[in-house]
Amino acid sequence: MNPALVCIPTYNERDNLEAIVEAVLAADARTEVLVVDDSSPDGTGDLADALSARNPRVHVLHRARKEGLGRAYLAAFAWALARPYAYVLEMDADFSHPPRFLPALLDRAEAGVDLVLGSRYVPGGGTLNWGFLRRLISRGGSLYARVLLGLPVRDLTGGFKCFRRRVLESIDLAQVRSTGYAFQIELTYRASRKGFRVEEIPIVFEDRRVGQSKMSKRIVLEALTMVWKLRFTV
Repeated sequence: MNPALVCIPTYNERDNLEAIVEAVLAADARTEVLVVDDSSPDGTGDLADALSARNPRVHVLHRARKEGLGRAYLAAFAWALARPYAYVLEMDADFSHPPRFLPALLDRAEAGVDLVLGSRYVPGGGTLNWGFLRRLISRGGSLYARVLLGLPVRDLTGGFKCFRRRVLESIDLAQVRSTGYAFQIELTYRASRKGFRVEEIPIVFEDRRVGQSKMSKRIVLEALTMVWKLRFTV
């Protein structure tokens, strides 16, 4: 069984893509990369194909249109589960999730943790180059979800995580409805409800190097409302 697949959703990330793929592969020899491109008009998908042609550890999944982070990850999970990967990881394409933390995530999963979360809000974790308002929204969102869902997890909105294969096989992924950052809350909550062991390890979240953030008011609103739906339906 191949050890680990790092899933990287992309939309207009051409300026970041080659560097992040190279950094991921260099950070841990156990990893392969799946670029999930939502028909980026800037040519990200074409560049991903070129990287894949040069390196057998790089794979590409092309999607017809942009449908949100959650839909891209669900497509990636389906792709991974159709192949013999033991671990499936999520991370952003813009270096906000530094690849140097990948070995720690994988080490904890190999030690038996079912879902390993890269956390900004445990001792040793943090954020760089964030303003006060962004820190307030992020911490407040995690606290809001943590209290309403009764989860002992400090960073519920983070998207740097490692699943053991059996977690994704056990969750009914067809029932997942979140499309934006609420997806991260929903997957962690569903895993916890299934009785899987969830653990946070510290990471330092760095603001993107180039390009524009995909955050929007709609994504924030979805996260606020989805927490209530999860509490009463899962």
